[in-house]
Amino acid sequence: MNKSGSCLCGAITYETSGALRPVVACHCSQCRKTSGNYVTATSVARDRITIKGEPVWFASSDTARRGFCGTCGSNLFWDGAGKNISIFAGTIDGESGLKLKGHIFCADKGDYYDITDGLPRADQADADLTTKVE
Repeated sequence: MNKSGSCLCGAITYETSGALRPVVACHCSQCRKTSGNYVTATSVARDRITIKGEPVWFASSDTARRGFCGTCGSNLFWDGAGKNISIFAGTIDGESGLKLKGHIFCADKGDYYDITDGLPRADQADADLTTKVE
């Protein structure tokens, strides 16, 4: 499945080839602070994405960094250990063809919303939700 995407101003674009992981919603405080709400992301193998432009990378923890556009501020990527890089689902151009698979870091979610969709939930990280490409 080849997909393309970009930041709001178009200074950073990307193209993927191959399978994307189903979308997972992350409710951790870092995602909420960077986006203003929870984040929904897919992921792709590192060797299956081409990024054009220069994202600004912020080391948000000892194990991960976040990529965003330095011009318009769009959050684009989450990059941690492992063979995949996460792509914020809302940055994909057009129809993604993906479905929400579940929720992680639910113990840290904001108090102003409820998770009511009946999808799998994890209080912290969950490798079954975040690392598998189906």
